[in-house]
Formats: sequence, structure tokens, C-alpha cells
Amino acid sequence: MSIPRGHRPEAHPTETVSRREALQRGLAAGGAMAFASWLASCQTQSGGMTIGVAFETLQTEYWVASIETIRAELKKRGFAMLEAIADGDANRQFEQVKSFITRGVDGIIIAPKDKHTVIPMIRAANKANIPIVLYNRPPAESDAKSVTVVADNYAITSATVEYMVGEARKTGRKHKAMILIGDLGDVNSIGRRDGFYDVVKKYPDVIDPDIQGIPTEWNQEKALAGVTNALQAHPDISFIFTSSDFMFPSIVSALKKAGKYKKIGEEGHVILGGFDGDATAYQMLVDKYLDADGVQDMFFESEQAVQAIVDLKAGKEVPPIIHDKGFVIHQGNLEEASKRMWGAQFKK
Repeated sequence: MSIPRGHRPEAHPTETVSRREALQRGLAAGGAMAFASWLASCQTQSGGMTIGVAFETLQTEYWVASIETIRAELKKRGFAMLEAIADGDANRQFEQVKSFITRGVDGIIIAPKDKHTVIPMIRAANKANIPIVLYNRPPAESDAKSVTVVADNYAITSATVEYMVGEARKTGRKHKAMILIGDLGDVNSIGRRDGFYDVVKKYPDVIDPDIQGIPTEWNQEKALAGVTNALQAHPDISFIFTSSDFMFPSIVSALKKAGKYKKIGEEGHVILGGFDGDATAYQMLVDKYLDADGVQDMFFESEQAVQAIVDLKAGKEVPPIIHDKGFVIHQGNLEEASKRMWGAQFKK
């Protein structure tokens, strides 16, 4: 169903709110549907609640896979799901949350646009005594009550970059490094940036302290331009980390243009690492272009988000932040770790 950008309907099950997002869903439909079927294949039904799920966007594969995973988790428990996508519009998302509240949902799971605009939504849920869980993005500090399920961005990035540095050390030379930085209005981006810099600065004998930081604001075109320009200005760059696997296509395009897209073990290979665990990263690992990827454990995050609603509804104590410790996948553990890599399962 495609709905004009300016229309703000009451949220309904599996409803989207923009032509672009409907297209995104369509492009991913084959993989997403198979992914959801795979998740639900061993699941059983039981009686349950109605949960409103409000996502800011389905712009990337991560968000598409996330909502499919949550849908499968709810189906496993026999819960009904109301779905709304805000198309990047915080005001629209607020209207969607208020619609959930009006319809008397038992709980709300929300992937908000940012940490500030979600506060009124949390307050509205609090006033209605409806449990609310934030998925992937924590709120700004306030007295509003919610639970956040989020990857430990700093720790996962740090572990990934430590592995990359170990691979760089094996080459016996110093490396010029680049990091693609996300939107700094997103706290996840900040954690990933800080995790990268705090690791590489410990190894000045391996990583040149003059790091090329490329601002992307989570935009593919900006990422492509930034990487292309950096490779032209610094053709000796041989170590690249991206704060999201979403930007790998831009990196690969720029590396190919510069004649630097080489497999692991080939002369001129640029050590590559990323964060998320999407299907593109999985294929790059299989094809031996990608050295390491920090993976968000989407299965854990989705299960914990739903369980938090159940526990809150039952009056149980739930910590305000539930951290996903994630893991690093690399050439040495690819076969085993891919079983928990959401992008690998999504692709299959």
C-alpha cells in the first residue's frame, strides 16, 4: 500500500506511510519474506496482546530485517501487531504513537528518529500507562520512563577495529586509515566513531595518527564523494572502517575507481571493516574482500524488546537499557558466526 507523503492515517497492521518506503519494502520483499518465514519456521502460537510497532524508516536493509524479526517474534508469541512507518518525519511518528494509544495497544516498540523528538511520545505512553520500548536508539535524558534495547556500539566497534589492527600488524608496515562517520545527531554514530578512534590511537606504530574522517550523515552519495576525494588526496590509504555496512557500496565503488579493490591476500588489499552485519557485508566476507564486521545481534534485540513489554505489563522490574553485546565476524569464524549474523540469514 502506498500512501502520499503528507497523509497521516491511523496506524494499521503492516501499514506503511510513503511511496518510497513501499518501494523499499518491495525491493526487499523476496529476502524479507523468506527471512520472516525462516524465523517463524520453528515457532508456535499462543494467546497474547496487541503491540504497536513504529519505525522511523525502512531506508536500509537493517531496518527492514529488524521489523521482520520483531514481526516473527510477535507471531511466535501469538501477539497481534500494528505497524506504522514515519518516513523520517518525527511529527508523523508522534501521530502514529498517539493512534496506537487511542486504539488501546498493550505495548509500543518504537525505533525513533532521534533521542529528543521521542520524549513526548514516551510521555504520552506513560500517561496512558502503556509500556514503551525504544529499539536501537536511546532517548535523551529526562524523567520519561522507557526501556531501550540497543547495541553496545562502542564495544562492538572497538572489538572490530582491534581485529583489523591485528590484521594490519601482520603486514609489517604502517597504514593510513579512514573512517566513515555517520550522522552525529544519532548517538549510535557517536559510539561507533569513539570506539574507532580510541582503538587506533593506541597503535601509532601500526596506524598513522593522521586519520581521514569522512562525514556522511548516513548518506550514500555523500559517502561516495568523501571516499573518492580522500583516496585521490591520499592514495596510500589502506585501512577503512565504515560506521554502517549500508555505506559499503559507496566504498567499493570508490575503491574500484581507484584500482584498490583487492581480495585479502592480494597485493594492494585495503583492510576493510564495518558495523551492522547486513547481507552485503556477509557476501563481502564470503568473497574475501571484507576483513571484519561488527554484528548487531538482531535476534537478541527483537526478543528482548518484546520480552521487555511482557515484563513491564506484568509489573516486573526491567533495566532502562538492555545492551546487545553483539560480536565480530571475520574470516576465521565465518562459518560458525554467520549462523547468528542477521544479514547472512536474510540473504539466504
